[in-house]
Amino acid sequence: MRAVVLALPGGDALSTRRRSPVAAAVMWPLARHLVREGAADGVAAHVVHYRFRGWNGGHAHPAEDAEWAVGEAVRRYGDVPVCLVGLDMGARAALHAAGHPAVTSVVALAPWLPHGPEPEPVKQLIGRRVLFVHGTEDEETAPEVSYGLAERIKKVNREVCRFEVHSDGHGLHQHRAEVFALTADFVLGSLLDRPHARPIADALAAPPPLGLRMPLASGFGRSLRP
Repeated sequence: MRAVVLALPGGDALSTRRRSPVAAAVMWPLARHLVREGAADGVAAHVVHYRFRGWNGGHAHPAEDAEWAVGEAVRRYGDVPVCLVGLDMGARAALHAAGHPAVTSVVALAPWLPHGPEPEPVKQLIGRRVLFVHGTEDEETAPEVSYGLAERIKKVNREVCRFEVHSDGHGLHQHRAEVFALTADFVLGSLLDRPHARPIADALAAPPPLGLRMPLASGFGRSLRP
């Protein structure tokens, strides 16, 4: 294998119950899509199963589990680049765990970023390529909060972009095909060091706010390349 994707499911703010098989199952379609798109180039994908359902305050259990999973990927596959792809709470875990030396890129889908007295850390994302994707009609996790974090990261790392999925909600179901295509292009481009589709390249190059409020075009994926 040349590269590994770790898919991180959502969860609850507080819970020490055993991991949720339903939350993990939500990530399987995207993981399978990434495997299909990257199989010829030696890309493997795994869904991470947490110890607990909750973030649980300062324990940040899913972030710890994500770091452990990156270590396991390196142990299994060797010195390969890893991309963390997270949804909801899993997106926050991906962003937190990005400091592992093997991680080269992060995808944060509808990230759960609670308001709190302490700002989210960003230094661990220096040197990583980061994609945010958020539905404008998301009523569970605030799009403006993810924009604010993306803006903070952009100040220390130019390799950050953010796409807005207009009229879509938290699950990003309405434009699932476009979200999958966007994620695959970003993930495989960053892991395999190949050119991104023009919208992603433009978003990465554009300064805020343009590069952090890029609309995800309907039909993205049907004609990715010039």
